[in-house]
Amino acid sequence: MAKILFVMTGVDHWTLADGTQHPTGFWAEEFAAPYEALTEAGHEIVVATPGGVTPTVDHGSLAPEVNGGPEGAEKVAATLRKATELRSPITLTEVDLADYDAVYYPGGHGPMEDLAVSTDSGQLLNAALASGKPLGVVCHAPAALLATADADGNSPFAGYRLTGFTNAEETQAGLADKAKWLLQDRLVALGADFQEGEPWAPHVEVDRNLITGQNPASSAPLAAELLKAL
Repeated sequence: MAKILFVMTGVDHWTLADGTQHPTGFWAEEFAAPYEALTEAGHEIVVATPGGVTPTVDHGSLAPEVNGGPEGAEKVAATLRKATELRSPITLTEVDLADYDAVYYPGGHGPMEDLAVSTDSGQLLNAALASGKPLGVVCHAPAALLATADADGNSPFAGYRLTGFTNAEETQAGLADKAKWLLQDRLVALGADFQEGEPWAPHVEVDRNLITGQNPASSAPLAAELLKAL
């Protein structure tokens, strides 16, 4: 049995360019699909957030229309209800990477607000990459990679082939023109080899121990890659 760290956003909003707060948090499917796959395989999950706050689900991610209908929405909601780990997170500063076999970052717009500027998360990501342990990051969670750069703007993730929520998807979601910055642009500026798949279709990139997914539909395929890597 492996022990897997889920690093999650601790905020319930994303600040837009005009200063308004867009309600968000973590995206339900991006937690639920990997949680189900990993726990069904017998692995243990530990949740960590900045400050140890209980993560907030983006209520939009619970809607039937983004979960394939009412049955899918209820399945995701049921997973969140049974996942007691969500209600007892540890703080990022408590994390000892040596205790874990893999690290996974689910998305939602929340990471754009807090993990993108979290020194603790940045240090953890750099250590996880260097360790060779499987490191999964999906959708908007690659925003956390922005905090891995040093004072000169250099990141160990530069040159890695990866993906994340695309400019096209943010535009289709109706938020691109309201955002302070777009994830794809910032990852390219970081030096990543950003790979863009079709909007909303599953797309996973594996480069060494880094496993990234483009969007919510990519979370289950990403979990399958994590399982293979464990």
